[in-house]
Amino acid sequence: MRIARVLTRLNLGGPARQVMASDPLLVERGHEVRVFAGVPGPGEGSLEEELRALGVEVVPVPALRRGLSALFTGGDLRAGAQLRRALAEFRPDIVHTHAAKAGAVGRRAARRAVPGARRVHTFHGHVLEGYFPGPVSRLLCEVESRLARETHQVLAVSETTAADLVRLGVTEAGEVRVVPPGVRLDALLSLPERRGGALRDQLSLHPDDVAIAVIGRLAPVKRTTMALDVFEDVATEFPTAHLLVAGDGGERPRVEARRDRMPEAVRARVHLLGALQDVKPVHEAADVLLSTSFAEGMPVAMIEAGAAARPVVSTAVGGVPELVRSGITGLFGVDRASLAAALASLVGDEALRLEMGGAARDRVRAQHSDHALADRLEDVYARMLGSGE
Repeated sequence: MRIARVLTRLNLGGPARQVMASDPLLVERGHEVRVFAGVPGPGEGSLEEELRALGVEVVPVPALRRGLSALFTGGDLRAGAQLRRALAEFRPDIVHTHAAKAGAVGRRAARRAVPGARRVHTFHGHVLEGYFPGPVSRLLCEVESRLARETHQVLAVSETTAADLVRLGVTEAGEVRVVPPGVRLDALLSLPERRGGALRDQLSLHPDDVAIAVIGRLAPVKRTTMALDVFEDVATEFPTAHLLVAGDGGERPRVEARRDRMPEAVRARVHLLGALQDVKPVHEAADVLLSTSFAEGMPVAMIEAGAAARPVVSTAVGGVPELVRSGITGLFGVDRASLAAALASLVGDEALRLEMGGAARDRVRAQHSDHALADRLEDVYARMLGSGE
């Protein structure tokens, strides 16, 4: 089958990493896949060349950019026109869009350019509440509801995201299907359960030092400054604790300012690594992954941490509780104090870290591999083409 995948950008985030996992396998299985993608923002990095090296054709859509501003400046109209021409030339059987902007522009373009193609859309979380003022959120729900009625299959990365879509009136309970993420895990599954690696040497970490990783773009939703708050509380008690922040984005000035307000002895143990094409060295160096987000779908960074046998301390938002089993593969907190307490309990107990990390690896290996994701998507596409709906 011919599969067109549409993403707003091939940055270092979760949707692009999932494409990196599934699409080379779909190509190996004989399907023709083209990925249509816009331009990543400053500091977000790009997986475009890596995806091409894996045998997947990437078609740039220069006007496709995230954010509401493109709606008012004509960018979305230009992106739609670019996509219509590219899709009409490709003539796909399936058009699979991902996340809000690519979903809105891509599904409209597909409806006009290739009306016979089956349209599939994945919600990797959502921005339908908690991000914008009430009237804007209600308008976004109405837009997504209209788009869903013109979509042959709506997918969600977690049961929580699916339930939100039903609760917010975007779609009906029987119309949304959960397809959990999968990522390329082999390199992470091969890591030893005890941390090490060249990154620790580069940062001059002592073998007894405990490294806490924060991985993801520096955006308001991730609340990275809260991660620094939590770390400061823990680092005061544990002088061997270090924080490794892998990611970049618009919040970097605030993150840097928060770090600069720390006591000197704590500040020296905060390492801002920037956006990294390969986060394996961070997982290899880390003892624990910390997440302070106020909204998530099902975070790829946590799947990767589990594959690396690293436990997680996180807020219990979105699909995170479906991925992290409290007390078994990680711990939850609701605010700065409870997150710090959870993190401190792992920083101070290597045996507990290793026990939870091993359980996390077993769970992720079984449920979130690249082959598992490719199998799930292939089944969705086959059902769409076989149903004639």
